[in-house]
Amino acid sequence: MGIIIGIDVGGSTTKIVGIKAEEMFPPLFIKASDPVSSLFGAFGRYLYENKIALSDIEHIVLTGVGAAFINEPLYGVPTTKTDEFVANALGARFRMKLDKLIVVSMGTGTSYIQVDGDNFQHVGGMGIGGGTLQGLSRLLLNNDNVIQVAEMALKGKAQNVNLNIGDICKYELPNLPLFATASSFGKVRGNEQLEDLACGLITMVFESIGQGAYFTSLNSGIKDFVLIGNLTRLPQCKKVFANMEKIYKVNYIIPSYAEYRTALGAALSYGTL
Repeated sequence: MGIIIGIDVGGSTTKIVGIKAEEMFPPLFIKASDPVSSLFGAFGRYLYENKIALSDIEHIVLTGVGAAFINEPLYGVPTTKTDEFVANALGARFRMKLDKLIVVSMGTGTSYIQVDGDNFQHVGGMGIGGGTLQGLSRLLLNNDNVIQVAEMALKGKAQNVNLNIGDICKYELPNLPLFATASSFGKVRGNEQLEDLACGLITMVFESIGQGAYFTSLNSGIKDFVLIGNLTRLPQCKKVFANMEKIYKVNYIIPSYAEYRTALGAALSYGTL
């Protein structure tokens, strides 16, 4: 069996993963001005850095919104496409030892995919994600570089802009500890530090995504949520979701290579297409 290449083609970013007998080659992320440039740049660089020859590749599987621009085999290698939700599910459950879970794919927006064995079902989504964080950061902080905003947020405190349960109640309520957010940005008066605003923005986005995930699981019995996508790279991700675990009594799991799981899932889908 040759190498299977999975490629997640976004609007201007591409993630690529190669697997052989379910052993993964180091993944790669690349940006470009358009999806086609991003795809071909990532593919060439990936082969070069991993010393892979075209003759070593058995198949290429594309997914993501940018895959629509590609309608021919890449460099003569057999190339197919797979549904992004299928790729998300396959990639998220890889080596997780979980039979039932909900995939929380945090991209520009967020999608939720319920996994029950080999059954995958898209159960909803929300228009809150990396695009929300980027747009609101541009408005409030005059900076739409999410990595820089996250670094700024490390010096701030969300409780300086958010109204927490502890601000309005002396005692914990059922399933609502004092640190829980009662109102995002409920304390804002107009003279806040930029670092606090940045922290509040990131917290609001993650809490909204986590709450949405929990609501999709009601009546399903599922308590394991696997987080994938670029937002998992932010240092605040683990802390915010850890706090939400205490509230909802569930598990928010960030797997290794979380931002590459869709590309990995595309590769894993080969043979099931």
